[in-house]
Amino acid sequence: MADLFAPPPQDIPAPPPGEAGPLADRLRPRDLSEIIGQDHLTGPEGAIGRMVAAGKLSSMILWGPPGTGKTSIARLLADAVGMRYVAISAVFSGVADLKKVFAEAEAMALTGRKTLLFVDEIHRFNRAQQDGFLPFVEKGTVTLVGATTENPSFALNAALLSRAQVLILHRLDAEALGALLARAEEHTGLRLPLTPDAREALVASADGDGRFLLGQAETLFDVSLTEPLDPAGLSKFLMRRVAVYDKDRDGHYNLISALHKSLRGSDPQAALYYLARMLVAGEEPLYVLRRLVRFASEDIGLADPQALIQCLAAKDAYEFLGSPEGELAIVQACLYLATAPKSNAAYKAQKAAWKSARDTGSLSPPANILNAPTKLMKDIGYGKDYAYDHDADDGFSGANYWPEGMAPQDFYRPVERGFEREVMKRLEWWDKKRRERRET
Repeated sequence: MADLFAPPPQDIPAPPPGEAGPLADRLRPRDLSEIIGQDHLTGPEGAIGRMVAAGKLSSMILWGPPGTGKTSIARLLADAVGMRYVAISAVFSGVADLKKVFAEAEAMALTGRKTLLFVDEIHRFNRAQQDGFLPFVEKGTVTLVGATTENPSFALNAALLSRAQVLILHRLDAEALGALLARAEEHTGLRLPLTPDAREALVASADGDGRFLLGQAETLFDVSLTEPLDPAGLSKFLMRRVAVYDKDRDGHYNLISALHKSLRGSDPQAALYYLARMLVAGEEPLYVLRRLVRFASEDIGLADPQALIQCLAAKDAYEFLGSPEGELAIVQACLYLATAPKSNAAYKAQKAAWKSARDTGSLSPPANILNAPTKLMKDIGYGKDYAYDHDADDGFSGANYWPEGMAPQDFYRPVERGFEREVMKRLEWWDKKRRERRET
């Protein structure tokens, strides 16, 4: 989390990197051109680059993973256009803090000095607090730069989003993280005590987080080793960054969507990868199993009726064995779904049938297929002329089962894949028999 223990709201100049403090702070960029991995925003053709060139900023939301430069960009933006810089954290600030910030910004505006208000973790403000920004952003009292790791579509008010550009920061790739390590070595005058393979492993362990990587590098700079560490030695010496995954937030929904789409696309390798991502990050296995059960009905259905059985068996096996042994049953179900023939015919049939039921209201079924447990019901025609299918030579009467005034519907249309190919043949045979019997 950037600037977690930010000072109270005040006019904060962007200090040049010094020799004190953590390495990540000492290596904070002095200029936007030194921001690593975000050229699509800070470069001459990027949104931020263009705003700086024009000397005029609009309010913006910086959305990206931790350690990608959101705080640094906000500080340098204020310097680049000569604005007063004020920073607050939504974790530690309330309504009183906001009122003070806005009052100071209005007073400074009277002197001709504009304020850039940086709000870290802006998604942590509730809806009412977010609404409090609107009049001051609209009047230009502050230029708002919010930072968030959460999807703004879900985390921020639509009214606030309509008044700010959403700029997406990329997760730092291996090249960007490598450049960050090179900058750290140049700054300290030290060489990381790592073999080339261990250096690659260190970059991979950061999972795109530049701040975490510099923290790891600082630990390595502070030790005396007789020999460079190889990947195995590095893994014992340093912890690996825990994957970013909040069970009720964007990463959770992104991964379950990726798993679902990979299964639908019959890619067992990718499906297994996303399954692993979720379980390794601590997702509740029963949640994953619920999604697999849903997939079995929604995307496979009768193309392979065993798919649903496999998923329910995996649920039973997991509940019986627990973790980690039971997770193999989840893997088996995942691979079965990915390699099964696909059909969404049952899913589409449900949607169509539900719509028809809502549209047609309370139409009564035809009297001949209604039970007649009383004499009165028999007298008014309940059950009269009912054709008992087992009495027919081929076990099929071809009777009409639809309400009077409602034409027969085709909700379920099987595909010509897997077991549904056989189902299609049966439906075609029954349709043919119905036509023949209507004609006779």
